[in-house]
Amino acid sequence: MESQNITSVSKFLLLGFSDDPELQTLLFGMFLFMYLVAVLGNLLIILAVSFDSHLQTPMYFFLSNLSLADIGFTSTTVPKMLNDIHTHHKIISYVHCLIQLSLLNFFGSMDSLLLTTMAYDRFVAICQPLRYPVIMNPRLCGLLVLVSFFISLFYSQLHCFMMSQLTFCTDVEIPSFFCDTPQLLNLACSDTSSSIILGYCICAIFGGVPVSGILFSYMQIVSSVLKVPSSGGKYKALSTCGSHLLVVCLFYGTGLGVYLSSVISLSLRSGAVASVIYTIVTPMLNPFIYSLRNRDIKRALQRLLSRTAYF
Repeated sequence: MESQNITSVSKFLLLGFSDDPELQTLLFGMFLFMYLVAVLGNLLIILAVSFDSHLQTPMYFFLSNLSLADIGFTSTTVPKMLNDIHTHHKIISYVHCLIQLSLLNFFGSMDSLLLTTMAYDRFVAICQPLRYPVIMNPRLCGLLVLVSFFISLFYSQLHCFMMSQLTFCTDVEIPSFFCDTPQLLNLACSDTSSSIILGYCICAIFGGVPVSGILFSYMQIVSSVLKVPSSGGKYKALSTCGSHLLVVCLFYGTGLGVYLSSVISLSLRSGAVASVIYTIVTPMLNPFIYSLRNRDIKRALQRLLSRTAYF
C-alpha cells in the first residue's frame, strides 16, 4: 500500500461492532440507555455532594471529581459512536481523531490519579485518624485535584504528540468505535519501535506510580486494621474501603483487558467489545457501587430528589 504522511490523511474509518442493519437499532438503543444511566448516575453524585452539607468531606469531594471525570471519559467516545450508528457514517477526521485520543487519555488519567488520591485519603483516615482533619484540609484536597489535572493534561499531550509523528497508509480502518493508541500503533506504516518503547515508558510512569501508590496505601491500611482487637472495629474500618477497592479493580482490570485484547487477540472486533466495558460499563457502575452500600449518599440523594420533586 502506498504510504503518506499522517498530516495528509484526512479521515479514518471506525469499523465499530457490526455492519448488520438489523442490529443497528438494538445497538443504538442499548448504548444510548447505558450512556444516559452513566451520565445521570454520576451527575446525581455530583449534585448530592455539592448541595448536601453532610457530604462536605475530602472523601466525597474526590468522589464528585471522579464522577465528573467519568462523565467526560464516557462522553468522549459514546456520542460519536451513537451518531455513527444512527447515520451509518463511520468516518472520523484526522483532527477529531487526535482530539478524541487526547481527551480519552486525559480523563482516563484523571480517573487513575483520583483513585490514587482516594486511596491516600482512606490511608490517612484509618492509619492516622486523629490527624485526619489536619492533614486532609481543603487546601491539600484542592491541590491534589489540581495536580492530577495538570499531570493528566501533560500525559494526554504526550500521547497526542507521539501519534502525530507516525506515518499511516491510505484507507486506514480502525477496528474499534474510537481512536486509541494501541490501534493506531498497529495501523502505522512507519517504524513504530521507538513509539512503542516511548509508550511503554509513559505507561510505566503514569500508570505504575498510581498503582504503586494504591497498593502501598492498602498495605498500610491492612497492617493497621490487623492491629484492631475487635472484629467489629476491623469491619467498620474496612467497610469504608470496600467501594473504592471495587472501583479500582474494575477500572484497572477492564483497562488491562482492553490492552491485552488489542495485543494478543486474533479477532479485530473483540477489542471493540472489550472497550465497551472500559469506556461505558465502568463509568455506569461507579455511581451504583458508591451509593448502594453508602447510607450518606443514599440519604443525600433522597433529600436531593425530594427537593427536586417539591419544586
